[in-house]
Amino acid sequence: MPDLDPDRTLALSYVGARHRPALEALWRLDLALGAVLAGGRDPMLSRIKLVWWRDALEALDLKPAPAEPVLQAIAVAVLPLGVTGAELSAMEEGWAVLLSDGPLTAEDLDTYAAARGATLFRLSARLLGGRESLVGVAGEAWALADLARHSNEKDADAALARLRTLPTPPRLPGRLRPLGMLAALARRDAEPNRPRGEPQGSPGRVWRMLRYRLTGL
Repeated sequence: MPDLDPDRTLALSYVGARHRPALEALWRLDLALGAVLAGGRDPMLSRIKLVWWRDALEALDLKPAPAEPVLQAIAVAVLPLGVTGAELSAMEEGWAVLLSDGPLTAEDLDTYAAARGATLFRLSARLLGGRESLVGVAGEAWALADLARHSNEKDADAALARLRTLPTPPRLPGRLRPLGMLAALARRDAEPNRPRGEPQGSPGRVWRMLRYRLTGL
């Protein structure tokens, strides 16, 4: 299964042991969807693979998981906690929009941020036993910052510009602060004078995450 990046690894370490397997399985699903784009040079083939993932996730509501480690982890750790395969499959739309020809439009970015970021964070909040309505904007911000980190300069500029128009996410309660830690990094990445591509896991990022974990700010 794909490895979590250093930022998400640190956030996950602040999740209680009871909830950690489910959240890790969900986040690894997001990475698996992203790997389809990262590992493919043929947009049509990438679309076919994303459709496979969407259909496979929807099928989890009807039958056992196939012999695929990410899907098996979802079936074991996530579905029993009240998240459906159909809900998970909604993230596919966010990743698929990145396969559009040419530069990403404002509409593309909004679709991506909502379908990938907001969905991921809302389902994460459900797994953590928190209010999903608190984390939608945080998820959108995090997804846009993550896109900027992995995009060409033009798309990265557009993603960060869109991020800066989002309202500040609300202060999150303790059980949801691992998500807030990631959203705090998104706001850090969007600072106008912040150098691009700050290494994940660097001391400044770790300190920013820990400050949010302790204060919610």
